[in-house]
This record gives sequence, C-alpha cells and structure tokens, in this order.
Amino acid sequence: MGTGNGVINFPNPSRIHDTSRHCVCFWGYDNAREIAFLVDDAMLTKLSPGTGLDESELLAVFDRNRDRIMGLARSLYKGGPQTRYSISID
Repeated sequence: MGTGNGVINFPNPSRIHDTSRHCVCFWGYDNAREIAFLVDDAMLTKLSPGTGLDESELLAVFDRNRDRIMGLARSLYKGGPQTRYSISID
C-alpha cells in the first residue's frame, strides 16, 4: 500500500510512447512502489499545437514540457492502492 500522504518522486527520466494506447508513459515512485502515469496524445498536442502524431514529435513535446507534466502528475497523485494515473484533456 502507498503511504497515503501523496509523496511521489520521479528519479527515472525514462518515458515511452505507447502507440496502442495513444499516450506517453512515465513512472514515479512512492518509496519502493512504482506508479505509472499516462499522458494522452491529445494532451500533448494541446501543449504544442501543430504537433504531429508520430512518436518522435510526441516524445519531444513531452520532453519540452516535462516540468509541467511532472507538476500535473504530482497534483493527481494521492497515495493509496492506485498504481496508474491518466493525464488527459478534461
């Protein structure tokens, strides 16, 4: 179980584009628990209008907006049993 206090860190800079889910995935850690975060392609194109939908362009948008995306992930994360969070356009 998570700590319940919502403390999440992002020591691993890895990210991948999941074509089947139409998102970029990255991981955070609450102590030893790995938490997956998925940023959908629509959110990335909103952050950078005119961006194409190929993997390299979407990963570049993610990289340019990494701090903002990590901030969104921190605000979503609440601790507890959930191990996957989606960041998308509402």
